[in-house]
Amino acid sequence: MPLVPPPAPSGPAPAASAPSGPTAAAPSPAPSPAPAPSPSPARAASPRRGRLAAAAAAAALLAVAAPAASAGFGDAAPPPVAAAPAGAEPFAETRLLFGTERPDGGPAVTDREFTAFVDREVTPRFPDGLTVQEGRGQWRGADGTVVRERSYELVLLYPSAQARESSPKIERIREAYRLQFGQESVARVDDRVRVGF
Repeated sequence: MPLVPPPAPSGPAPAASAPSGPTAAAPSPAPSPAPAPSPSPARAASPRRGRLAAAAAAAALLAVAAPAASAGFGDAAPPPVAAAPAGAEPFAETRLLFGTERPDGGPAVTDREFTAFVDREVTPRFPDGLTVQEGRGQWRGADGTVVRERSYELVLLYPSAQARESSPKIERIREAYRLQFGQESVARVDDRVRVGF
C-alpha cells in the first residue's frame, strides 16, 4: 500500500522565535488555533481517491513491467518475440563456441588455422552461409583451472525442417575441432528463430 503524507496542519503557521537577550521584547502570546473545520464529503474522499489512483497506477505498471523483468531470471517461457519481418520463416540457429588455448600448453589456435578449419569442416556441410565472430571467454577446465582465452563463435542458420539432418553434421564439426586442436569440448547452443532474407 502506498504511503500517503499526513494532512497539512490547518491552523496558522507557527510564529518565528524572537531574538533573546536584554533588548528583546517579550514574545506576544500565540493565538489559540481555531478548531479545524470538518471536511466536506468531497474533500474527505480526496485522499482515498489519491490512494486508489496510486494503487491503479502501480498495478498497471506491474502488469506491463513484471513479465519483462522476470524474463531474465530463468523462467521456462521465453520473452515475447517482436514481430517477425514480412516473409520470415522458422529457422534453427546453432552457435558453436571454440576456445583457442590448448590444455596441453601447446600454441594457441591461430586465425589462419581456424579459417582453414572452417573451410575444410564447416563450409562443405553448411554451404548456404555462416557467421564467425571473435571474442574473449572464460570457463573452468576439467582440472578446475579457470581458463581465459581468445575464442570464436560460429553461427549457423538453417530451416527448422532440416534440424534433424543438420544435428549430426554439427556434432562432427565439434568432434573434429576437439580432436584437431586438443580441446576438452566445443560448446553448442541451439535456438528457434524466425529469419527473413
